[in-house]
Amino acid sequence: METTQLINIPYQRQSHHSDDLLLDLYISLLLPRMVEEKMLILLRMNKISKWFSGIGQEAIAVGVTKALQKEEYILPMHRNLGVFTSRHIPLERLFLQWQGKEGGFTQGRDRSFHFGTNEHHIVGMISHLGPQLSVGSGIALGCLLKGEKKVTVAFSGEGGTSEGEFHEALNVAAVWQLPIIFMVENNGYGLSTPVSEQYFCKDLADRGIGYGIEARKIDGNNILEVYDTIHQLAADLRENPRPILLECMTFRMRGHEEASGTKYVPQELMDEWAKKDPVKNFENFLLTEGILDDTIIENLQKEIKARIDKGLDIAYDTPKVTPNLEKETSEIFKTTSPSLIRPVENYSASPKKYIEAVTDGLRQAMEQHSDLVLMGQDIADYGGVFKITKNFTDLFGKDRVRNTPLCESAIVGICLGLSIKGCKSMVEMQFADFVSCGFNQIINNLSKTYYRWGQNADVVVRMPAGGSVGAGPFHSQTNESWFFHSPGLKIVYPSNAYDAKGLLLAAFEDPNPVMYYEHKALYRRPDLEQNIPDEPYTIEIGKANLINQGEDISIITYGLGVHWAKTALQDFPHISMDIVDLRTLLPLDKEAVFESVKRTGKVIVLQEASLTGGVAGEIAALISQHCFEYLDAPVIRCASLDTPVPFAKSLEKQYLPEDRFRKELVELWEY
Repeated sequence: METTQLINIPYQRQSHHSDDLLLDLYISLLLPRMVEEKMLILLRMNKISKWFSGIGQEAIAVGVTKALQKEEYILPMHRNLGVFTSRHIPLERLFLQWQGKEGGFTQGRDRSFHFGTNEHHIVGMISHLGPQLSVGSGIALGCLLKGEKKVTVAFSGEGGTSEGEFHEALNVAAVWQLPIIFMVENNGYGLSTPVSEQYFCKDLADRGIGYGIEARKIDGNNILEVYDTIHQLAADLRENPRPILLECMTFRMRGHEEASGTKYVPQELMDEWAKKDPVKNFENFLLTEGILDDTIIENLQKEIKARIDKGLDIAYDTPKVTPNLEKETSEIFKTTSPSLIRPVENYSASPKKYIEAVTDGLRQAMEQHSDLVLMGQDIADYGGVFKITKNFTDLFGKDRVRNTPLCESAIVGICLGLSIKGCKSMVEMQFADFVSCGFNQIINNLSKTYYRWGQNADVVVRMPAGGSVGAGPFHSQTNESWFFHSPGLKIVYPSNAYDAKGLLLAAFEDPNPVMYYEHKALYRRPDLEQNIPDEPYTIEIGKANLINQGEDISIITYGLGVHWAKTALQDFPHISMDIVDLRTLLPLDKEAVFESVKRTGKVIVLQEASLTGGVAGEIAALISQHCFEYLDAPVIRCASLDTPVPFAKSLEKQYLPEDRFRKELVELWEY
């Protein structure tokens, strides 16, 4: 591991450091510094809401960006203004972004550097530090799969290296040998917490050893060292793909954000690092080299100031965002109008159980979409714990059917990165319960990215869910309500083999993130075997299915609840029941629900999940709000107990709502 001591050493000019390159690097350093200085003035004038200063750290952002090819992706943090300016983003667009105006990259929906731009091959961070490392790994994987010799660079601060996502991303990148540089800006403090209270190892670069990857530590304030290191590593990684961990030593000369100040930093430390200012020191070096003189510097400063003033004039003249309710609510998902794929006339069909229909849908999706990648624990040669992908590696190869380490969060982030590279992906959660380990990426990245900056997440998350199999608290949950409250996600929950295949193929046609639930108690039930088309077909996401039409009571349900309702239909022939199989929870087919309630006047909303905070509660509220005058009785919610799912069969039977549902059905009919 190479180490550079942090002392004031002269810049070492190499033969490839032409005068033009050195001058370009200087201008690229000066521009973000002058923009920042102006922003700090505007912050005090209350013309921008917040600022995370990168003063003192510019050499890293600029050196990295100038050393890469312009088509190579960079995933920066909020102190890396030099990445954005070095990729030549018009200043007025940055100013519009920071002022929350239309014309900014998020149209007022997010602030600061929380945005991406595929035009400039930049993917900005979210506030939950760490996820960008996995997203960068996904972009790197996409480059490999497409045969592109390109490198990705993902930034992290030293504080972010304590996040689990940091370790997950490094591990996966090492196992899969992804061409990515993990850039750690070690600036001494995570907000006010010094590094001595953040990690115990001597150098963060040492962590690379544990993952079997190369690691280096360099002087992050030396623009030439950063540029040369990245230039050399990137050229090597394009030909010999693998991850690199690069620790850049630097210092934050201002507060975490301006309101926090720097009183917690010893003054002698501030004085020491002030001497290592990357802009001033490089300027002095170029003066001694004869590349700069006072006149050139003055002219450059005037030119940059004029660019800043012009950009600000444009931003000031742009009106504030005008709220548009239809626009806001319609831009949560990427709009798509896929044609429904219907079986040909006189189609061939084969009897299939629920699980076989899922396998059939996956196989045909892989045949239809050559850029689709399947990922999950044990899904390759082993075929997954339920054998759904058995023999898939023989059909599609291990590049497209990939075993993953046990790191759900990193894999979901990698899926988003693949989407940015134009690939489709699916991640199989071995059990729906384990999705909690990928919660942050799903809730804060997959669901919000399109709304924030127009990047869709073409990702399907498949999850075997539900009880009735005696699997206990950690293998039996049906946790759809976790995601029901997250705009930007679609939730699919088929109850039968025909719907399972059709909705799965529809999920792969949809460019938005789809949480796809499969009830494992239905997988191999022989009584649910159906003749389903051998050819591909799709079912529209967001459309419920009226299983049975009646006059007395509406049963609104999904998943295993459909079969409880169908059993009750047989056991209580004197009760005329509407059974509405929702099939999709988001978007919810409200019209189908309302039509049923208006027809019967009495309704039970039946779910397998625990009662409190469930989907049934929202549906009951919608019915009360929109169908009150049609009701002849209170809306009944029927659900599992508000306890974890127990293991013992007798306890699980008590937990599940089937018996209570039958009792409440009769009581409601008699009401």
